[in-house]
Amino acid sequence: MKARSVPVRTPAITPEIMLRAYAAGIFPMAESADDPGLFWVEPEIRGIIPLDRFHLSARLARTVRSDRFEIRVDSAFDAVIAACAEAKPDRAETWINARIREIFGALFALGHVHTVECWREGRLVGGLYGLSLGGAFFGESMFHRETDASKVALVHLVARLKRGGYRLLDTQFQTGHLAQFGTIEVPRDDYRHLLDEALRHPGDWHAWPASMPISGREALAQL
Repeated sequence: MKARSVPVRTPAITPEIMLRAYAAGIFPMAESADDPGLFWVEPEIRGIIPLDRFHLSARLARTVRSDRFEIRVDSAFDAVIAACAEAKPDRAETWINARIREIFGALFALGHVHTVECWREGRLVGGLYGLSLGGAFFGESMFHRETDASKVALVHLVARLKRGGYRLLDTQFQTGHLAQFGTIEVPRDDYRHLLDEALRHPGDWHAWPASMPISGREALAQL
């Protein structure tokens, strides 16, 4: 996947600069969790999930409907990003370093970063986090400790975004895992047009209050 990247000095990136970067279609990554530096990335081809064409398998719909997991929103940001940053057998390296965790933590405190979490028997077993700006949501990373937990979190995310009138769900890149949900690839210029349109129409993350329990049936009805 071709992408333009520009190294940056980590002290130069503030939450305000981060928001301007996302509004311009670029985002930061690190070479590894131990690398203190960051670089800006602007993919030539961008992955997005069209909110009106989200693909949900019958099997996953049954899992969502069963309410196997308790869904919470914005209740455990530090735990979610820490889990997303963990090395896995199939992912020895992670791009989430200490600086990203610090900046996104600050953005969470400002209300721009959000989590969707799956809990079972009092344990955080899956979830995701991302950045909300206008009517665009930029999905950053997800994790699971139980089968389907991250997928269920994604279903609830899409339902919440549709409920709140969002226009764009950015996945940064297309992957085999995300392809099953209807992810498509768009050229950079087309992506910028979609982004500009989304930023002109603010979404409402709290159209469902964060403290309001949302059942699987309610989420599926919103889809």
